[in-house]
Amino acid sequence: MNEPIFLQPVFQERIWGGQKLKQLFGYDIPYERTGECWAVSAHPNGQSIVKSGPHQGMKLGELWGSHPELFNSSSKVFPLLTKLLDASDDLSVQVHPDDAYAGVHENGELGKTECWYIVDAEPGACIIYGHEAKTKQELEAMFAAGDWDTLLTKVPVKAGDFFYVPSGTIHALGKGIVVLETQQSSDTTYRVYDYDRKDKDGNTRELHLEKAIDVTTVPQSYQPQAYEVKEQENAVITSFVSNSFFTVEKWNIDGAAIFPQIEKYTICSVIDGSGELSVGGDRYPLAKGDHFILPVSFDAFQLKGKLELIISHE
Repeated sequence: MNEPIFLQPVFQERIWGGQKLKQLFGYDIPYERTGECWAVSAHPNGQSIVKSGPHQGMKLGELWGSHPELFNSSSKVFPLLTKLLDASDDLSVQVHPDDAYAGVHENGELGKTECWYIVDAEPGACIIYGHEAKTKQELEAMFAAGDWDTLLTKVPVKAGDFFYVPSGTIHALGKGIVVLETQQSSDTTYRVYDYDRKDKDGNTRELHLEKAIDVTTVPQSYQPQAYEVKEQENAVITSFVSNSFFTVEKWNIDGAAIFPQIEKYTICSVIDGSGELSVGGDRYPLAKGDHFILPVSFDAFQLKGKLELIISHE
């Protein structure tokens, strides 16, 4: 029987980060401005480490390469990256390339399509999602003029909201938001606007306007989505998105819920509550902030307790 693969996250310092990953999840964070928890990552810029079991101490990328039978994927690299982000200040306004553009311009890096589940949001919190330009020429002119108030579309958010952010989408998290982000395994960002902030050395951060204009989808507007919700005994499953990049769902467990053997390796993040995972007579305690992978052909299993999980797979 395959065992669940529990992972130790990697933390990243960010100019806009804070202390909420410690406050909300109890993590021992290393920085005053901890912005990102790379919870399930095989990206070279920050790899998760297997916490226990027969593969303890291995980096996720090493496990992917040496034990493909656990994943049964055609991807050369672990294709997904699960993060928690603490936007204690506004993130830069940015856009990401698709696979084709990144492959040419970013040394073969994957593109970056992503999505956000809003874990926590202060009253009045907003994201930037999309823009008002009707043509590339208009977009370029508004970039040049710095006409950000007219160009950028603001959307108010609350805990429990979900946003799909395909490559080419101008976007930014606003101050006071914590999200779980599921994305392609990429660290390529084209910064459009950064509120003229300076880093700790007094320098403004680099912008990437030419590449941003190249890759931004025009026109582009935010359209609220409806999501499919299924109920089974002691579980409510909300399906947010399923496409060629990833499938993302939320599982709300209240009691004991049984799930069949899985056909694809599955990434699981506990974003609230506590309980346990049971499979083949073995039990694994689950707490808020835990992240684990169920390998391919993982036996039928039970989740028990009061739990809220974000689930994803290829």
